[in-house]
Amino acid sequence: MIQLIIVEDHESLIDGLKLLFANDPEIEVVATAQDGVELVKLLDYKQAHVILTDISMPRMNGVEVCKKVKEIDPHTKVIAFTMFDDDQAVRDMIDAGAEGYILKIRPLSVVREAILTVMQGNNYMDSAITIVPTSKKSYDADELLSNTEREILKLIAAGNQSSEIAEIRHCAVGTIHKHRKNMIQKLGLHGKGELLRYALQKHEHYK
Repeated sequence: MIQLIIVEDHESLIDGLKLLFANDPEIEVVATAQDGVELVKLLDYKQAHVILTDISMPRMNGVEVCKKVKEIDPHTKVIAFTMFDDDQAVRDMIDAGAEGYILKIRPLSVVREAILTVMQGNNYMDSAITIVPTSKKSYDADELLSNTEREILKLIAAGNQSSEIAEIRHCAVGTIHKHRKNMIQKLGLHGKGELLRYALQKHEHYK
């Protein structure tokens, strides 16, 4: 059972999340906190696999919360759940170590999807986020990808489809699909759209 702590000062949102997970077979809300200071006190006697936190909070904001959580236990996953969709907020949270970023305009069911995704070792970025964070922790392709995967990434950035890449590399299309899937997992991305954005950012001169 995945243990979840929610850091949020809006009671109605907390109630909605509790209701969402009330009978969930995989996720349990073990505690809630009104802000980061309260969370840190909770972690003295409560353990969690995932922390779902707002960013804008009194006393300790979400970025500070994330840094503190990672100091206490680097294995605890942190997901930002916020109204902020600006690039700097995303970068700040990812640089602090967050594995997920969701906008509050999404259905609450997306929270469940994000939790399961980060627990599988991947990152979860809201589909509205248009940047690929450059944190070395999760996005350094030079270290994470094989030579073959790096070459395929260049071909993706150049605008080639899987069938075209397979022809260029003299291999089966299924092999390219497998490499794409592996790259998405290694980079902590969420789907082929984010892989394309990453490829374009990493290899802009190939466009």
